[in-house]
Amino acid sequence: MDNITALGGDVYEIDTKMAGYTGITAGYLILGDRPCLVETGTSTSAPVVRDALASLGVGPEDLATVVVTHIHLDHAGGVGDIAKFFPSAQIVVHEKGARHLADPSRLMASARMVWGDKLDVLFGELSPTEAERIVALGDTGAIDLGNGRTLNSHYSPGHAKHHVGLVDSVTGDLYVGDAAGVYLPETGDLRPATPPPDFDLQTALDSIALFEALGPQRLLFSHYGPVDAVQETLERSAEELRVWVDLTKQARSEGMDLDHAVAMVRERTKERYSPLQSDADGGMNEQLELLSGAPSNVAGILHWLDRVSP
Repeated sequence: MDNITALGGDVYEIDTKMAGYTGITAGYLILGDRPCLVETGTSTSAPVVRDALASLGVGPEDLATVVVTHIHLDHAGGVGDIAKFFPSAQIVVHEKGARHLADPSRLMASARMVWGDKLDVLFGELSPTEAERIVALGDTGAIDLGNGRTLNSHYSPGHAKHHVGLVDSVTGDLYVGDAAGVYLPETGDLRPATPPPDFDLQTALDSIALFEALGPQRLLFSHYGPVDAVQETLERSAEELRVWVDLTKQARSEGMDLDHAVAMVRERTKERYSPLQSDADGGMNEQLELLSGAPSNVAGILHWLDRVSP
């Protein structure tokens, strides 16, 4: 299948084809004794992910574990559907996200307020998962991949209070979720992901420092793909956060409203990122702007600033 890439170490990247776009959101299959899916993508992507797993030989009863880095709908919106497709799998999530997977009504109501009619096209509906199948992680935890291999979780809030990073004990891969931002493989650029309501600068920087301390061999971004330049990328991630926060602070001190603040930050950060080269990528750029764009990032930073310095 054209949406599966073998990354070595029995790890496969799956393009979940979010909202029909390629290269936006990745899920990862660790195909060992106890196959584990990291990130489900959205609800509307669930059949794509199921078919990818089937083509890799993972049938309905074969998947042992599904783990999500956090419960935002581009990462975990498909959990309920994937749980139905793979009835033997345990669903693993940080304890602060667990109740929302069992009862998604509040999460879906707030997502509907943010996204409006775009919600159905972009994400679909997160279906509930039976509470007894959900395993809630604390600050650290271990997921058994079989044959002594584990996926070790590390609580890493800042982007979201229910966020974990995951380290594969065999490959040294670190699944970064959104805690290190959004990576664009086409250009090698990295943009921050600072949406409301949970963004907190120091917590986000602490999470990146924790990722550095774990000494991973490779970073696997949910948006999007593998990155070998670990140290350099995590340093850039912290730098981007500081730049966006400084610019947003400046806009706020000048009394700008959200729209003007967004326009200013977008303009001032533009030269930090290479333009996507071809028109063919125009749709992808637009989609990334929607998922982790200036409006969401600036709104999240302003929300945090209002909390810490009203």
